[in-house]
Amino acid sequence: MDNSDTWLVVPLYNESSVIFDVVSEALLTFPKIVCVDDGSTDSSAERAEQAGAYVVRHPINLGQGAALQTGFDYVIRDSTARFAVTFDSDGQHLTADAARMVERLRNEDLDVILGSRFLDNRTSASPMKRAVLKLAIKFTNLTTGVRLSDAHNGLRAFTVEGLARIRIRQNRMAHASEIVAQIGRTRLRYAEEPVHIVYTDYSRSKGQSLWNSVNILVELILK
Repeated sequence: MDNSDTWLVVPLYNESSVIFDVVSEALLTFPKIVCVDDGSTDSSAERAEQAGAYVVRHPINLGQGAALQTGFDYVIRDSTARFAVTFDSDGQHLTADAARMVERLRNEDLDVILGSRFLDNRTSASPMKRAVLKLAIKFTNLTTGVRLSDAHNGLRAFTVEGLARIRIRQNRMAHASEIVAQIGRTRLRYAEEPVHIVYTDYSRSKGQSLWNSVNILVELILK
């Protein structure tokens, strides 16, 4: 499948030890990758460029939501782009899942496909993490009108037309629920796709703690 009309948008912060391999692997499927380096203090940006990604830099750390919005703006300026996929920089996402989501957008009357780790049995999450994520799902479903099985999954595929209707203002981790809320508010046509989230020792050490997940809910309630 020719994915030259698709961009991977990769928010990047201090992932110098893994980003070269993540980009190199993803380029085998997606020839256009933009990494938004969000004020990294290591060589993440240089390693991403060496692997073949386009890199946009934030001079200071603004947060993952801000990095994604910068990536969205970058993609929308490409007149040949038809699709965009948000893709993590730490190796948790699989390009095979992303490619399948884009293929659905090509063939179905949808604006966005959202990845879900709870639609099959490939992803192994701890009972406590699963419980916190389920709580976040209930809160998001209640407050947004969008019904999902996984509300905080970073693997998402958009048509460019759908992407243009998203404007992220929550710079930090609460942007995930904000995206879902905007999907509901703008009536984007959505579906979910089973995806495998790969939890390695490295990704666990870099990922959100359970308390961060709780903080997302608090931030959304109080915003």
